[in-house]
This record gives sequence, structure tokens and C-alpha cells, in this order.
Amino acid sequence: MNYQTVATGACERIEEAASQFCVEGEPSECSRYGNGHINDTFLLCTVDDRERNHRYILQRMNTHVFQNPKGLMQNITGVTGYLREQILKTGGDAERETLTLIKTGAGEDYYVDTLGYWWRMYLFITDATGYDAVEREEDFYQSAKAFGHFQRLLNRYPVELLTETIPDFHHTPKRFGAFCEAVEKDVCGRAKGAVREIAFVMDRKEELSVLTDKLVSGEISYRVTHNDTKLNNVLIDNRSGQAVCVIDLDTVMPGTALFDFGDSIRFGANTAAEDETDLSKVSLDLGLYEQYVNGFLKGCQGSLTKKELEMLPMGAKMMTMECGMRFLADYLSGDTYFRIHKEHHNLDRCRTQLKLVWDMEKKWEQMQAIVALYGGNTGK
Repeated sequence: MNYQTVATGACERIEEAASQFCVEGEPSECSRYGNGHINDTFLLCTVDDRERNHRYILQRMNTHVFQNPKGLMQNITGVTGYLREQILKTGGDAERETLTLIKTGAGEDYYVDTLGYWWRMYLFITDATGYDAVEREEDFYQSAKAFGHFQRLLNRYPVELLTETIPDFHHTPKRFGAFCEAVEKDVCGRAKGAVREIAFVMDRKEELSVLTDKLVSGEISYRVTHNDTKLNNVLIDNRSGQAVCVIDLDTVMPGTALFDFGDSIRFGANTAAEDETDLSKVSLDLGLYEQYVNGFLKGCQGSLTKKELEMLPMGAKMMTMECGMRFLADYLSGDTYFRIHKEHHNLDRCRTQLKLVWDMEKKWEQMQAIVALYGGNTGK
């Protein structure tokens, strides 16, 4: 097999793993694929006896981040199987509209190699692209429709079957507790340079439990949530420009639709880069926010409740606050979690998130009005 941009030591592991999955034809080429930072992802090409080419995504799962890979794979198997059923019911193309796991010769959806690494394989979705940044409003709108549609299709999926692949991932009060601990310990002596940022978070501590409190009380329901709703986790068809498939299901867990909506706004409706140092450039783009609200609610097709609709702006604010806290806690703890590329990188990231929160607060009535405009009578 021809290996491109693959480290020499990895070739043997890849070849072992690839040989276990039931692909069409014989492997001909393998190369690194995408720019993800968690799993090791490869594009595997095969040629069958009729000289037809086939492509697959082969991934070595990161079991340091995802410490229960079996539970994670059970989540993906269950959710993709259910999505496939729903898509076929409406005459859709299940091989393009959801991820298709390739089984091993033993009938499993994953393979554990001789060194204990976990591998999985998906059918490659052709003629579609994932974008890392919002270049066109239409792409952001399409991603919103896709994540809303994802919510609607999984509306009746039994959430109790899902494993928490990262426990308490969006438990904002626990994130706040970790933040307070980082401030108190101040192991690197950095707190004195982040006094305003620490105070900003502390001033808003009373509302940090609003989403988790409403989940516990039952005011909003637990749903299947994606929990990583960046633009590049939606594939856009190269010809039609329509969203095709939601990918990267490692963080599919029980949660609230407000997590998914909110994280999309945090990521995609910011007028600046995540680590912009000129905070005057950082604001909530209300045009992009409106595009996302419109697309998300069209995708959901009335599956959200009135309370969920009402709280969409709070979802955006809380996900942005949570991310800012995490960046700041990591900065105070010595940059042990998020990869940094320059000095004070996590502090810069934190400041960007907190400025975005501040701007959301200034535009709160407009955010609510946009939801009311598109939500109308769609809530149950």
C-alpha cells in the first residue's frame, strides 16, 4: 500500500487495522486526512477487481480523551443506525445523510489492535466539504439546518441508552467549580494579570447553573445532543450547496438542544477569530445569528418546546461563558489542557469569549426578538 504523509512507525499499525475491516477491493493508498486534533484520521483508498475505486475514513480513536471507547462506539452505532432508519423512511440517501460504519470480519464496529489502540472505519462521503470558518452566510445557515434536522430526527431516540463520553462536558456549574479552584491555587502566579477577567466571571456566577437547573427540574428535557457543533462538522454538498451530513459523533451524549445551538453561535457568529487580541473587533454578528436561528428552527421543524425556544439566547451566552471560563482556568493552571501556540494564548482566547458575552448582553433584546420572529408558534 502506498502511504502518503504517514509516519513510518504508523504504517504497520494502519495496515493491521485496515486489514480487519470489510472493505471492497484491496487497499492501494493511505494518507492523513483533515485537520482534527483529537483522533488520527486517514483516507484509505481501495481498488476492486473491476478496477473501481472506493474510499473509506479510517480513524485511530484517542482513548486519552475518550476513556470509555466501547461506550462511545455503542453511542455511535445506536445513533447512526436510528438515523439510517429515519432517513430511509423518507426516501433519503442513508449513505450520504449519516455516517456509515464499516464492520470488521468479526462483525464488530471497531477493532482493537495488538498494541491496544482502538480503530473504526466509515464509508467516505463523496463530493462534500466541511469548512473550518464561516466564509458565506449560506454555509452557516446550512449548518444550522443540519444540526436542527439532527435534533428532529433523534427527537424520539431513547436518551437513556447513551453513555457520557466526556462526563459533565457541559455541566457549567462544575466548570465554574474547577475555575474557582484554579483561581484559588493560582499555581503559576498568573491571577494578578487576569483580575478583570476573573471578576467578570464571578459577577455572573448566579446564572451559571440556569441550564443544568432546568434540566434537573424537567423544565427542559434531556435530548440527544452533538456537543461539538462547529461548521466543519457538517458536510456541504459541492454541487448543490446544501448540507448533507452531520459528522464527528464522538461527543454525542444526553444534553439539551441549547448546548448545540449555543456553541454554534459562540463559534460561528463571532466577528473575530477565537484568539483575537484586538477586542474592539469582537462582537456578536446579528446577521449571522439571525441566519442560524432561522436555519436551526427550520431544521427542528417544531420539535423544540416553547421553553427551549425562549432560552435559545441563554444557550448562546452560557456556552460562551463556559468556554471563556475553561480557557481562563487552563491559563491559570499552566496551559495543561488546550494546546497553545504563543505566550498567554489561553488568556487571549478567554478575553475574546468574555467580550462576546458582554456584547450579547448589550444585544439581548435583539437576540430575543430574532428568536421570537422565527420561532413564532413552532414551539410545542
